[in-house]
Amino acid sequence: MSRFAQTARPRAIANWLFAVAVLIVVMVGVGGITRLTESGLSITEWKLVTGTLPPLSDAAWLAEFEKYKRIPEYQQINAGMSLEAFKGIYFWEYLHRLLGRLIGVAFALPLLWFAIRRAIPQGYGPRLVGLLVLGGLQGVTGWWMVTSGLAERTDVSHFRLAAHLLLALFILAALVWTALDLRALARDPGYRPARLTAVAVWTGLILFVQLVYGAFVAGLNAGLVTNQWPLMNGKFFPSEVLAVRPFPDAMLNDPAMIHWFHRWWAWVTVAALIVLARRARAAGDRKASVAIHIAFGTQILLGIATVWTSVHLHVAATHQVVGALVVAAAAWGAHSIGRRR
Repeated sequence: MSRFAQTARPRAIANWLFAVAVLIVVMVGVGGITRLTESGLSITEWKLVTGTLPPLSDAAWLAEFEKYKRIPEYQQINAGMSLEAFKGIYFWEYLHRLLGRLIGVAFALPLLWFAIRRAIPQGYGPRLVGLLVLGGLQGVTGWWMVTSGLAERTDVSHFRLAAHLLLALFILAALVWTALDLRALARDPGYRPARLTAVAVWTGLILFVQLVYGAFVAGLNAGLVTNQWPLMNGKFFPSEVLAVRPFPDAMLNDPAMIHWFHRWWAWVTVAALIVLARRARAAGDRKASVAIHIAFGTQILLGIATVWTSVHLHVAATHQVVGALVVAAAAWGAHSIGRRR
């Protein structure tokens, strides 16, 4: 046995990846609050290192506030906002960015340590480096999203918001998948990585569509279109939308149509997740099946509650967090049915 094989620590690396995955779930929750409180444009510059510290003096706070006053969101929506109110929205965007930096450090430094100690099992190094690159790309995507709201718009592009959120959730799923591979390797040195099955791919695509439209709902404040469920303002379908804009445009840009599609595509997603859960149970992983059912069941109830409460902050933020847990549970189930036996 080679020295590399003797020093490999798959279980320790798996536990580390699960810890990073938890941080990403927290990050998704803070990101949701940042969006719900309209805090995302409060920091108008991206300073990777110096931006780690918040303003530490009255003069520094006033300087940040003056920068915010130059963008359309302040001029058209928040004109007259007090400095104290600005500090409130600044807090959430600052915390969101700080968590992003923390996740980067929590991934990069242990990865370097495991590499130096030759603890990474053969074949997993490129995958872990790829995850590190995706994490860096996530930071760039976040700033790309913010820039869309600094010049002409009063908010960020819902397309860029969707890209930012979906990349975070993809990284989460990849972390869970890789950690499960490594845990299986720790139990069986002859284990071969799980593969993607057709059921997993189809479930992933259906879930992807639902997540995209969830991001569109958040980006366009489409949850505020109605506080009724299952009807929308007394109707099942917002047909009046199609009288003023073509169907393809409405599906991408109209809040009412996007809200309608998100609430009903959810049931297609549930059906796909049930199939995935049943396959996971048949493969011998009852825990993954239970996790999938609990996750999507909770998510459906939270989605309805979000509508009924007119997008109450705590309910809506929890809805977004559980959405991340649905992704993690789906990755678990997909991994279960993809194990080579």
